[in-house]
Amino acid sequence: MPDAGADIHTDVPAGVAPDAGADAHADAHAAAAQLTGGVGQDGIARDPQSPAARNGIARGAHAPAGQDHAPAPAAQDHAPTPAGGAPAPAGDPAAGHSGEGARPLHEPDEYRTPPYGGPGPWAPAPPVQHPHGAAGPSPQYPAAGGYPGSPAPAPLPAPAAAPHAAPVPEQWRQYDPWGAPGGILIRTGEPPKRKSRRGMAFAGALAFALLAGVLGGGVGAYLERNGGIATVELPQAGPEGTDRAPDSIAGIAASALPGVVTLHVSGGGEQGTGTGFVLDAQGHILTNNHVVSPAGRSGDISVTFSGGETARATLVGKDSGYDLAVVKVKGVSGLKPLPLGNSDNVRVGDPVVAIGAPFDLQNTVTAGIISAKERPITAGGEKGDGSDVSYVDALQTDAPINPGNSGGPLVDSRARVIGINSAIRAADGGSGPDAGSGQAGSIGLGFAIPINQGKRVAEELINTGKATHPVIGVSLDMQYSGDGARVGEKGKDGASSVTAGGPAAKAGIRPGDVITKVDGQRVHNGEELIVKIRAHRPGDRLELTVLRDGKEQTRAVTLGSSTGT
Repeated sequence: MPDAGADIHTDVPAGVAPDAGADAHADAHAAAAQLTGGVGQDGIARDPQSPAARNGIARGAHAPAGQDHAPAPAAQDHAPTPAGGAPAPAGDPAAGHSGEGARPLHEPDEYRTPPYGGPGPWAPAPPVQHPHGAAGPSPQYPAAGGYPGSPAPAPLPAPAAAPHAAPVPEQWRQYDPWGAPGGILIRTGEPPKRKSRRGMAFAGALAFALLAGVLGGGVGAYLERNGGIATVELPQAGPEGTDRAPDSIAGIAASALPGVVTLHVSGGGEQGTGTGFVLDAQGHILTNNHVVSPAGRSGDISVTFSGGETARATLVGKDSGYDLAVVKVKGVSGLKPLPLGNSDNVRVGDPVVAIGAPFDLQNTVTAGIISAKERPITAGGEKGDGSDVSYVDALQTDAPINPGNSGGPLVDSRARVIGINSAIRAADGGSGPDAGSGQAGSIGLGFAIPINQGKRVAEELINTGKATHPVIGVSLDMQYSGDGARVGEKGKDGASSVTAGGPAAKAGIRPGDVITKVDGQRVHNGEELIVKIRAHRPGDRLELTVLRDGKEQTRAVTLGSSTGT
């Protein structure tokens, strides 16, 4: 809207006024107002360029004397004529303020707010208004007193409508029509408290940590319960060659296992399990006598090979004195006989491997060393007459041997048989086949018949069905408690203890003599003497050291033979 002050300027020439008295005072007041910008009812000097100042100038031009701030009188239909008496032309902006029926310059102000309303400080203050659409910097007002000598301001053009709403300057957001131009609205009282950003940040962080803990705990529990998200794949070595060194335990086992068998024997209300090994391609198998003894003469013997094949076997021959027996299978092809070694070449500490079926677990392989040689042991004796007692000059090993290993091979590092596993020493002090009593397990004391003795006996059993025992032709006093083996005073059934014409009689041995050495090896009792003699073949020549009347004598003896049972 055009400024009101611009609309009410008149073109009255200087020095001409309709009312000389009142107009002189009004002219002076108008001139002062024009120079100073006018003083409003609030006592604040106005900028002569401001709308309020220009309105003040217009009002002052028509105010009566003594009423600087009174409202302007009613406009006349015709403005005062200029010099020459010519009326103001129609359409002149000043002409609209003179004469009757002229419309008011402004719309009625319900608040009657100066400078358009009635005077007086009692007029209510208008509400703070935000002039929307105001653009550009706020107008700068000069200090009170105006611009002395400055010409009257020219009418301001109407502002053009902004095509788009511009941001509202900060000074208009706290606009106070009662304050000084460009002033800032000051409010009394405490300012509103602003929420602490630090508190909000702490609360947000706490909530985030709590949520993260809950989610992390749930994910961790799931992973622990299910073993992770992905499928578990454990590292593993790739395929390798299965070949092993021939002298390794694996190599020895691979070479010997095909020639080892498991025997299941039953008959006479008894049954048992043992091991054996193939001697030749004809199907002869060597094992222990106590393994096949339950079968008797009409029992059943079943042989299971390492590959799982089974066959029936028949008894070829057995000998209780050596605890050896030979059985034979028929109709079986592809047999793999085990090579035989030489037990005389064995030394203490040599590695050995035992193969058998402990507790009927066939193809079981254990390993150890030779712990001792020429260990005299006896086994059997269940009949009570001594006919079933075996005397063995055994190889001792710590390779685990258990019930079911009996009759199995003890092989050297070249997979050659050097012994036949026969007995173990149990923790309760018993000894004999399969611990001699009960089903005790190994404590590292196993005994094997030397293969040199087993070979001779096996050959005799295969060839004749009987085995021969080397003898010297004496009866021993088994109750003698001294050191050595004592020849008895009387033999069986009261006969002489020295067989007439036998090997001992020919060597000059007499009843009561004490034999202390065999081929220079000490013997401590009668059992040891029998073991040493049975370790040889019939016809072998031995040197016996004899103690007679406190003096030692040496006698040469050629071993005789007797048929075993």
